[in-house]
Amino acid sequence: MKSPLYTRTGDQGETSLVGGQRVAKDSIRLESYGTLDELSSHLGKVASLCDDEIRGQIHEIQNELFNIGSYLATLPAPGEQTACPSLEDGARLQQLELWIDALDEQTPPMKCFILPGGDPTAAEAHIARTVCRRAERNIIALSRSEYVDPAVIRYINRLSDYLFAAARYINFIKGIADIAWRK
Repeated sequence: MKSPLYTRTGDQGETSLVGGQRVAKDSIRLESYGTLDELSSHLGKVASLCDDEIRGQIHEIQNELFNIGSYLATLPAPGEQTACPSLEDGARLQQLELWIDALDEQTPPMKCFILPGGDPTAAEAHIARTVCRRAERNIIALSRSEYVDPAVIRYINRLSDYLFAAARYINFIKGIADIAWRK
């Protein structure tokens, strides 16, 4: 038998973290991992529109965002500084950087700031990039009051770079030039 999708436990503006602690739904911790969920949804749209190479990368990224969200949804014991388990060895950050380099190598050098847009898939990648930047700001705000593994901040920071590179690559393979910013 299926369990219901609703629990009614959040009807008063609070929710439970992984360890069962109750927190306000507008807490910066919830805002942090909730924005990662929003980002993953935008990435799902990008993945549904792009080629197999980028789609595979995005699916790996979405999985990592879930890992990071789980880490952020777990309140550490007082005074404890826990690492995000999936980021401990640095391999996922290194993989992201390799993808950025590979995408960037295939696009023309930038000679100016560029505006978001072009192909609809690239435009969606730019939207995901801006949501990623918001997630980063929220996680940094959380880190000012509670410990957050610095590897999380590095990964999310690099992810926005990946999304920029992916948007440029998508436009390039579709034959659409970057949109130059003009003063």
